[in-house]
Amino acid sequence: MDAFTDRLVARAAAIEPVLEGLLDDLPAFGELERPLRLMAAMRHAVLGGGKRLRPFLVVEAAALFGREDEGVLRAAAAIELLHCYSLVHDDLPAMDDDDLRRGRPTVHKAYDEATAILAGDALLTLAFDVLADPATDADPAVRAALVLGLARASGPGGMVGGQMLDLEAESVPPAEAGVRTLQAMKTGALLRFSVEAGAILGGAPAEARRALLHYGAATGAAFQLADDLLDATATAAETGKRTGKDAARGKATLVALHGVERSRRMLVALVAQAEAALAPFGPAADTLRQAARFVADRRR
Repeated sequence: MDAFTDRLVARAAAIEPVLEGLLDDLPAFGELERPLRLMAAMRHAVLGGGKRLRPFLVVEAAALFGREDEGVLRAAAAIELLHCYSLVHDDLPAMDDDDLRRGRPTVHKAYDEATAILAGDALLTLAFDVLADPATDADPAVRAALVLGLARASGPGGMVGGQMLDLEAESVPPAEAGVRTLQAMKTGALLRFSVEAGAILGGAPAEARRALLHYGAATGAAFQLADDLLDATATAAETGKRTGKDAARGKATLVALHGVERSRRMLVALVAQAEAALAPFGPAADTLRQAARFVADRRR
């Protein structure tokens, strides 16, 4: 996996200056002012490290269809902005009440709760600003497809709805089908859309886009299952965040339902599904295959 890790790091390095530019203190055209404390909190949330997996999937999926340019990086950055907003709000006392994220204080600890709420709101809004900007793609239809896709992946029928189901599951634990649904919404939807966004930017034909959606769904499920396994088996020093919280709060997870060993076997099967979905692309999709394995094998 060394070559893959190097590629992941290189893609992250390419996206970092794009994120920094989007989070500059200087107002964009049409804005009046950017409050300094708000911008500092947003940068704390976004520029504090992270694998940049979602941007990586956008860039690699677009590259399958020959597109690699600044517009792809902007779209990838937009998805990362939205992902980071979700982390800021997830960490709040009313939600998961976490003090540590990526080995650093969470935004509400580094600043305050009100600033964290506003920083998350601003990151969410900025994500759609970036996708709607002609600098991301000259074709209005492409921009509209990206905006609609991200809204569906992150809204009431996607990430936010999944978070609501997750909260409800603490008091009324669902059966396995319910756990799979809430995880496909809470975590999987945004990962799946990351791959789809690359296909949209690359002008992928319908059949190729469907194959990538299957890949994204399996990879998203693998990501969540690996995350749940880490919470059950790893230390905070290994992951950079508090562990053991799922069991403490009675969260509905596949690990809680099936135990660690069976969950590990299920994780292997999900990776195989993700790899199989890429069969139409042949060796050109090897990096995406490695991404699915990386998701399953990660320790953070």
